Amino acid sequence: MKKEKKVWAITLIAFWWCAPNQTNAQQDSVKLYNLSEVVITATKFPKSKSETGKVLTVIDEDQLAQSAGKNISQLLNEQVGLIINGANSNPGKDKSVYLRGAKNEYTLILLDGIPVTDPSGISGGAFDLRLLPIDQVERIEILKGSQSTLFGTDAIAGVINIITKKGGDKPVGAFATLSYGSYNTFKGSVGINGSTKLLDYNIGYTRNQTEGISEAKDESGAGNFDKDGFSQNSFQANLGFKPSVALSIKPFIRYSDFDGKYDAGAFTDDILNTYNGTLLNLGASAQYTLPKGAINLMYANDKSDRIFDGTYGKSEYKGRFNQAELFFNYELAKVLQLLMGISRQSLQMLDQSSVEVDPAVTITSPYLSLFVHNIRGLALEMGGRYNSHSKYGDNFTYSFNPSYLIQNQLKLFFNLSTGFKAPSLYQLYGQFGANPDLRPEKSNSLEGGVQWFSLDKKFDIRAVAFKRKISDVIIYQYPTYSNFDQQNDTGVEIEPSLKVNNKINIRGFYAFVTGEVTNRSGKENNLFRRPKNCFGINASYQASPKLFVSANLKSFGQREDSYFNLTTFTTDSVTLEAYTLLDLYGEYKFSEHFKIFLDTKNILNQKYSEVTGYNTLGFNLNTGVSLKF
Repeated sequence: MKKEKKVWAITLIAFWWCAPNQTNAQQDSVKLYNLSEVVITATKFPKSKSETGKVLTVIDEDQLAQSAGKNISQLLNEQVGLIINGANSNPGKDKSVYLRGAKNEYTLILLDGIPVTDPSGISGGAFDLRLLPIDQVERIEILKGSQSTLFGTDAIAGVINIITKKGGDKPVGAFATLSYGSYNTFKGSVGINGSTKLLDYNIGYTRNQTEGISEAKDESGAGNFDKDGFSQNSFQANLGFKPSVALSIKPFIRYSDFDGKYDAGAFTDDILNTYNGTLLNLGASAQYTLPKGAINLMYANDKSDRIFDGTYGKSEYKGRFNQAELFFNYELAKVLQLLMGISRQSLQMLDQSSVEVDPAVTITSPYLSLFVHNIRGLALEMGGRYNSHSKYGDNFTYSFNPSYLIQNQLKLFFNLSTGFKAPSLYQLYGQFGANPDLRPEKSNSLEGGVQWFSLDKKFDIRAVAFKRKISDVIIYQYPTYSNFDQQNDTGVEIEPSLKVNNKINIRGFYAFVTGEVTNRSGKENNLFRRPKNCFGINASYQASPKLFVSANLKSFGQREDSYFNLTTFTTDSVTLEAYTLLDLYGEYKFSEHFKIFLDTKNILNQKYSEVTGYNTLGFNLNTGVSLKF
């Protein structure tokens, strides 16, 4: 730990003493909160941050451009209150999203505002982050707290809206990135984009491959386990048509496939196991602009296929998901806006061996929200959603979200909301433990906080406390799934930001979360693989208009875990030790068309575990070039 503190202190001192005072021409990677910034995810239509009391984090285009050596999991893992378990394990290992301590399937992933899900998943629908390369992403909005009133099932902990690249700033443009790094890792992406009065387009392809490391940890230390490599191909095409000034139509198609090797379990190698996953995501969105609002139509179709083949046979999982949504926002008065809409989801699991062959369900959900804004700093959102499920029946969710902005310097906010997660098709109809009488899991969430901005716009801080209660939690207890457990989580998040001068920005955070489950055995803490305490700091330095460097430090506290011991055939409990990761990034722009970058991760070469019995990456680096014409 002394070594870590020394390295970090030296890094910060170097940033400080090297900082000139002249203004830089580029935007900073680490920015202060911008109240005038327009966001979409919080309300489904463009809204200034100052007019919403929801807790929202934005990863913008500049930050993504300065993350060329990372993947989406690693970038999200740097954010406050968000743990991506497996982000720094073998690149092909599965990734689990833990937002504010909630389990993986309680966070809804959106692509351009439309849910993306795999209905064949055992626990239900969680999107596989390995399927989307970071090169095809323009912006990410992370919205915390229950969002089921706006987005429906699965949004108990929050939503992550991944907004893909679209258009360009001239009729014809081209871009490419090529990089190479540790573990014989290669990544290349290429594409074209452009825009005219009638048409815009962005078409891209990405290839990513690595030899990786052994997924399982070799306890003997002999290093005899084989490497479990990973490869991926991804294609994306976003088009936009404007038949008239008011009407825009945006069709899209995305295809991604990845394959690799995986091991037999904790501390257990296997040279035969392979996997393959594919996602075909296609659809369109349309918007008709009105003088005081807009009508929006969205449709998407997801085809997800996964195959696991190895020592113990072959398993296939096939999911089909369709969503159609129509919504309308309108300004009823100067201080009052209306949002109303209806969505219909169709989920199917292609499985001949399930209790019901190729089972399917539908969810139909009308919703309505009212927004009061800018009444002497007061903003308010309140809304409700009715959900009709073709199997379990219906349920209702609501949200109440006031905020108060005092002289553009102090913001107070409060959120009271409910959420739900529908039982998965596997839980209702799967081979093992099917229970067609399952009810949805339901949540009640409460959060409140304050955000303060200095008058000179150089410092701000946001502090949030939250409490989440989930009832009718679905668990498997032989021989069936049932609604039994109750989950209670509480936490605190603190995020300060400091603009030292026009070249140096520093942002930090501290997050605390704890959880308790009530089950047949009583009460116990159960946030496995999720630390109670986590803190981080990011410092960026624009040394010149051409040279940019940043450092990111994140520390993860102790975590509890359990694993199946293949030697004793028992489930063993373990404590995972705390660890700290320090990453450095640098780029040099020779011109607006050409830059080189170097991304180094875990430069302290920390030895740690994200999952018991599985390896994590040691010191590693990635270097490359980016072109834009």
